[in-house]
This record gives sequence, structure tokens and C-alpha cells, in this order.
Amino acid sequence: MTSARDDILANIRRSLGVTGAEAPRRSNVATRLENAPRGLIPARGQIDPTARVALFREQAERAQASVMEVARRADVPGEVARFLRDRNLPATIRIGADSRLAGMQWGETALEVSAGRSNGGDPNAVSHAFGGVAESGTLAMLSGPDNPTTLNFLPDNHIVVVAASDIAGDYETVWTRLREQVGKGTMPRTVNLITGPSRSADIEQTLLLGAHGPRTLHIIIVGESV
Repeated sequence: MTSARDDILANIRRSLGVTGAEAPRRSNVATRLENAPRGLIPARGQIDPTARVALFREQAERAQASVMEVARRADVPGEVARFLRDRNLPATIRIGADSRLAGMQWGETALEVSAGRSNGGDPNAVSHAFGGVAESGTLAMLSGPDNPTTLNFLPDNHIVVVAASDIAGDYETVWTRLREQVGKGTMPRTVNLITGPSRSADIEQTLLLGAHGPRTLHIIIVGESV
């Protein structure tokens, strides 16, 4: 059984009098994909690493996320606990299988930690971002068991850890890094770009937080690589 896509492509090939297997055509396509031109890169993010982190924080806070910087990954569990305690939130979190999170000393806090994807009943989740985009304060989240996409959308409160070294100036740099580290043939099923907590003003232009996802987004920037 062929799909509608297959039928459409077959019709196009017939009209062009080709099969799709011609070596020159396949070579041209491969060359175009391998050497895809970069788009216009905004100058705002083309700054030194320290300034990039500052810009990322500024833009994330402008989008109504809260941001805290810590020096070491060992400081992350304490910061997660502080965030929940200060907001009188339940001392429970759900994480995925990400080894960077799983290896942290959660036992040194009073937090109850569950692992795996969310079924919608978790008030708080902690994820690890692939990277950040300084020009807009955006987090790049890869789907998969390490950081399930359900943790991005179902809990009311989302805490995201990102390494300062993974904050790029622009989107193009993040995509290039993803292709280099993961590879075009093994890309994640989805890449979610998150800027601030979920919100909508569709109804009478009244801003509503948590419309399609978490009501709060707290970002922890770690100075050392994690």
C-alpha cells in the first residue's frame, strides 16, 4: 500500500519523465542538503559567552520565566527544592532517564523523585535542555526517554536545567550543533522550542497562563558543563 505522499511524488516523476534514481539528480539533492545555506543571523546574539548568558536570562525573564544561575551541577537539587519551597509547591518532581539529572544527589534534599514520562498527574517536572538561544531566551528540548516531551507540557510547573556552555547566540547554531552531535539520520522525533511559560490571549485578549502547558517555567543555568 502506498501513501498519498508516494502517489504525489510518483505523479511528479512521471510528468518530468524521471524515476528519482538518476545519479546526477540524487547527487544534486545530496549536495544541496549537505551544503544548505545559512539564513540571516541577527547580530544581537553574536557576543561573548558571558554576555550571551546575560542576554539569555534577560530575554527569558522578559517572557515571564524565572531564572537562577548556579556554579555547579551539584547545586541543582538544592535550587529545585528552594524554588518549590518558596512557592509552597509540593516537594515532588518527575524526571526522565537523562543521566545528567539521574546522577544528581536528589537524596540530599527532601524531594520525592519519580522517573519516566508524565501521565498528567505530576505537579512538577525537571528536564534538561539540549541548549538555549540567547537572542530570544528560548530553550531547545529534544524528545525521547531522556527528557520525555510530556514533561514539557503536562505538569503545572516546569524546571529546566541548561548548561551555560550550551547557550548559543542564535537558532542556527543550535541546529548545527544538533546535526553534528546527533546526526541527520538519527534526529529526535521532535524538537520543542520553549520561550517562557505557556500562555494565550486568544479570548478577549486577556492573558492566561498555563493555557497549553506549564503555568510556570524556572530555568537553572549551570556554570560548569553538565
